[in-house]
Amino acid sequence: MAIDGYSACGKSTLARALAKRLGYSYIDTGAMYRAVTLHLQRLGTDLQDEGGVAGAMQALEIAFRPSDNHVLLNGEDVESEIRGLAVSNLVSPVAALSQVRRAMVEQQRQMGRDGGVILDGRDIGTVVFPDADLKLFVTADLDTRVDRRLRELRAAGREVQRDEVTANLEERDYIDSHRADSPLRQAEDAILLDNTELDLDELVERGVELVARVRTDRK
Repeated sequence: MAIDGYSACGKSTLARALAKRLGYSYIDTGAMYRAVTLHLQRLGTDLQDEGGVAGAMQALEIAFRPSDNHVLLNGEDVESEIRGLAVSNLVSPVAALSQVRRAMVEQQRQMGRDGGVILDGRDIGTVVFPDADLKLFVTADLDTRVDRRLRELRAAGREVQRDEVTANLEERDYIDSHRADSPLRQAEDAILLDNTELDLDELVERGVELVARVRTDRK
């Protein structure tokens, strides 16, 4: 199953919950790009240096710990570190780099090649798995997404201002939608799911309904 959408629209929350309900594995592709971003930050890699980026990608291994699905960067649990604004502010430019996208898309395809998985991201239904049995495109209005990201960051003990989060999401929306390589867009056969007015339980139930409907239609 492929779930795409904008930052802080609830797609990862939906993907996790659906995977649990359906007995599927969940692959957080956004966390993979965040881990790459952290890796490049730690190395001090110039994003304009194609050779430097390509070299950095050779010294990179990303995996998910089965017990809690935390992302591991070269064996290190970096789940908490990749969720801060320092990574958030750079992840979209990093994810727009062709060297990065090629490496991550190949790894994501390997992870999902046997089926029974849910992946969420920006290009899952359009590039990574264009033949996915179900594609959802999740969205919500900007104010709602800002509120959600603020709650998430503050719950993690990070003091951030609303205007910081708003600027970050607006910039990421623009970069994700306008990059040359695999831009964020709704696949023609994806089902649009606007969850501006839905709470978590309602969002998950709507997702389960859509899965059931698709399965029934294909019988």
